[in-house]
Amino acid sequence: MPLWQVIVLAVVQGITEWLPISSTAHLILFPWLFGWKDPGLLFDIALHVGTLIAVLLYFYKTWLDLLLLGLGRNPIFLSLDSSSRNSSPTDLARQRLLFWFLVVGTIPAAVIGWLFEEQVATTLRSPLVVGFALIAVAIPMAWGEKVSRYRKDLRSVTWSAALWIGMAQALALIPGVSRSGSTMSAALFLDFRREAAARFSFLLSTPIIAGASLKALVGIRSQDIPPEMRLPFLVGIIVSGLVGYATISALLRFLQFGTFKIFIYYRVILGIIVLALAFSSV
Repeated sequence: MPLWQVIVLAVVQGITEWLPISSTAHLILFPWLFGWKDPGLLFDIALHVGTLIAVLLYFYKTWLDLLLLGLGRNPIFLSLDSSSRNSSPTDLARQRLLFWFLVVGTIPAAVIGWLFEEQVATTLRSPLVVGFALIAVAIPMAWGEKVSRYRKDLRSVTWSAALWIGMAQALALIPGVSRSGSTMSAALFLDFRREAAARFSFLLSTPIIAGASLKALVGIRSQDIPPEMRLPFLVGIIVSGLVGYATISALLRFLQFGTFKIFIYYRVILGIIVLALAFSSV
């Protein structure tokens, strides 16, 4: 696999993993549209490890606070939410359950992924599925933009909200749905602010990405990596990680004043193009 293709796919993964436009869809579409050779499972793992490192580094203060709060201790960084930076420890202590809310929200995707792992990896990875899913998710995203009152932050998460958003995350196993797109849309219907919806989405995605990456890596030993794949593996991790970190930061800044409309339009336009090409090639 040429190194320039490695870099292109790593950049694509780093951007689309966190924007609500589906990284899986783009990683399927790029080789399909340009006739590239399938880089294989190993390279796909490398890209996801890179974006996992990005989200862990970006939210490491938040995760440390969450772990401490979940164990009944006081937070160190007061970093749960952008609005929490000036909050008192007493106020943040009300969110000691947020860690457990994330655990509950992770369960639906973990169960569905375990039950339908084979279908997700084979049957659903088609341009037709991707095209329909891109357009389908744009509808609730647009509806959520219209009806949300944008008044809640991370301190407003409840058991039911975590479960609702977690079930939306489970739908992201379908290529084209987008983990961030489905979870952020679900959060909008619950009146969360856009930035808070994105933060909760990124935090909720971390255990799923980590679990999937770990599961895939369990059966792969260092000697199993072909010599010709070692450089692409390393470059994929580094590039997707750097781009992913920059994308998370840029999106959270954008959502402080911007909307999801640009992503809604993008999904619809791309979905139409993909469906047109897929039907024309039948």
